[in-house]
Formats: sequence, structure tokens, C-alpha cells
Amino acid sequence: MTTPPVFSAKWLIKSSGKLITVIVFLILDFLDIFFCIVFRILDECFEGKASPCYCEKKGELVGDDELQLSETLYGRKNVFREMGFLGFARIWENSKKRGGVVGGEVVVNRWSDCGCESCVSWMKNGDHQKLHVVVREPSKATIDDCRVKPTENVIFLHGFVCSSSFWTETVFPYISEPKNRNYRLFAVDLLGFGRSPKPRDCSYTLKDHIEMIEKSVIYPFALDSFHLVAHSMGCIIALALAAKHSNSVKSITLVAPPFFPTEDGGSLIALNKLAEKSLWPPLLFGSSVMTWYEHLGRCVCFLICRNHRTWEKMLKLITGKRDLHFAAIDLTRHTHHSGWHTMHNVICGGSTVLDDHLTVLVKAGTKICIVHGDGDQVVPIECTNNIKMKAPHSEVNILKNAGHGSVIFGREKEFAQYLEHIW
Repeated sequence: MTTPPVFSAKWLIKSSGKLITVIVFLILDFLDIFFCIVFRILDECFEGKASPCYCEKKGELVGDDELQLSETLYGRKNVFREMGFLGFARIWENSKKRGGVVGGEVVVNRWSDCGCESCVSWMKNGDHQKLHVVVREPSKATIDDCRVKPTENVIFLHGFVCSSSFWTETVFPYISEPKNRNYRLFAVDLLGFGRSPKPRDCSYTLKDHIEMIEKSVIYPFALDSFHLVAHSMGCIIALALAAKHSNSVKSITLVAPPFFPTEDGGSLIALNKLAEKSLWPPLLFGSSVMTWYEHLGRCVCFLICRNHRTWEKMLKLITGKRDLHFAAIDLTRHTHHSGWHTMHNVICGGSTVLDDHLTVLVKAGTKICIVHGDGDQVVPIECTNNIKMKAPHSEVNILKNAGHGSVIFGREKEFAQYLEHIW
């Protein structure tokens, strides 16, 4: 019995697509190893010392928080690395801190990072140990208002390669006047993003992010109770923060939360779910390149982030706009070191402790609300279903035809009203 021509054509197209994908990522494997060697040489030339990378075997890199590093940093398979292509490269001595040393002084910025005024402003503000926080105080609250109803606090956490602008430019303008009088809003630039510090001697673990939020918001402002609102990657940090301060958190609103069940290889599962090696769609391909390939990602950051002022000028000329959308600006306001480690140690590595954090909140009776778009191509909607299974009392709001960003963009007023309903 002969195979139908239609079936044969579909099988051929599918097989060809898989073959092309394998070939493309084999080429990327080779390029990543090639640029690993190139950056070692350039780092030695410009800084006198090569920056440690995760091409070496686990255990060869030394650090105080080695145990908190995600297994995805070392578990990314590379055909050419497994074949020993790095064996002929010089063995570079690694320091306990990742900062290079030139002339006896710690080099905060790598030569491949941007050194413009806006990118290094955190080094000149006199306090390198605190995040950049936008605080919106209650508007025109009278003494009588405060006596009747104490000021409520809300902490907003943004997602990956974003900043506090994600909230200040979208939700803040739509908070109603009654809430403005009684609510104090905090929009945080997470560690390594926006105007916040981007230190090189940091692994950007979940613990690092939590401690910086405590130092910058909770302790200085003496917050004994607060609400949390987070988007995407910020949801992982928000859950960890809420679990640590479960007696203080009144509610937590998670928007497009990347939540995967804890199991063996949980971080690797998260990596494959969020950044699967695929050529299509383009967004997924870009995510896979930036997440799987440490040195190719550094090349992209060198070309885009380090030269962001040039790209911004070009965009302004092309669009004819004097001011660019905040999302376009935020996209380059990080270093490769901060973005790479946050992706692996928070988004991927954080998946191994999310179950525990959620269990703490369920036991504490914390109000949990989830907003997710059914058209989200970045974080699958199954993540929300996973939370609902673990926390049956959580309130779930699925928005039709909404994507990862459009779950808020274009719905700012409705989202602000929804938050007020929760508070």
C-alpha cells in the first residue's frame, strides 16, 4: 500500500524543518565556543584578567553563593564544548569575585558594557547599596484622612529587561483619587536593571534581589504591611518576598507568572519551556539565543546595550518621535552580566523553590490574584493553572486575546481598577 502524497509532503516538510533547526543551533554552538575564546583574550587585553564563564565544569568556578546558582548555568549542552574544543585554551585563574582588577582597583564596568552617564549613575549617587525606587506618596491626604484610614503601601515589581517605568507609565496615572489619597506606591528598578546598581561581583540570585528590596523599600520606609503587584519575572521575586514576609503581605497580584512545578531538573524544565531551541516564532528564537549561549548573548549586549545611545538616535530619526516608548529604552538598560545571571538564577533557578513559597502563602491565608492573557506566547497559560492547583483559593482572571505585554498595555485603566478592587 503506497503512502498518500499529501502525507509524504507533510512528513518531508516537518523533517526538513527539524534538520534545519539542528544545523542552525550546531552553528550557534560553535560560535559560542569561538566567542568564548575571543572574549577571554579581549578581557585579558583590556582588563588584565579574563572574566569567568560557565563553559567550565561546575566546581571550577568559586563563589560565596555557589550553592544558589541555577543548574542551567552549567547544564546547557554544547556539542563542541563536550568534544573538548576548549581544551587547548589557556586555563584562566578565577577570583572569588567576578570583578576584574586593573592597577589594584576593582573595575565595576566591563569594557563591553556601556559607560554613559545614565548607565553608571548608580555609582555616583553616593549609595551603591540601594535600588532606584519611584515613590508616589498619598496626594493631599489630610490629617483627618490619615486618622480615619492609615496609609496603605503597594510595591510594584517589573519583569525581565524592564524597569519601574513599566508601572509608573501605565498603571500609576490611572489610580483613582480616593486611592491616591490613601495609598503609597513604590515602583522598583530591580537589581541589575534600569537605574539600579549593576555590580559585577554579584550572581543576581533570588536572595540578592530580595535583600536589595528589603534594604531599599521595606526597612527604610518601615513597612509593616503592604500589597505586592508583579509582572512576569517579577512574580518569582514577589512570591519569594511574600513568603519571607507572609505576616506583612495583605495581597499579591501576579501578572503572567512563570510558575513551573518543582521536580527533578525543575530549572532545566523552565529553561526549555521559556526558551526552547526553535527558529520560530522570532521572539522565541531570540530568547533561546540569549538564554542558551552566554557569549553570543554578550556579543548582542555589546552591539545593542553598549551602543544604546546610537540606536536610540536612529529610532528617533526613523520614527520622527522626540521621545521613545519607555519599553524600547528599558530594553538596553542592563548589562549582560546582570541579565544573564538574573535569567538563570531567578527565572530558571527560582522555579525550584516556588512551590515552597506558594505553600507558605496558602497557609498564611494571603490573598492571591492572577492575571494572564490567553494569547501569551512568552509565559504559557499552563503556569497559571499550576498555581491554581497549588492554591485553589486564588482568584484567576484570564484576559481574552491578551499577550504577555498587552495584558496591561492598552488596558491600563481597567487594570488599575482591578487592582483597586483587590486592595
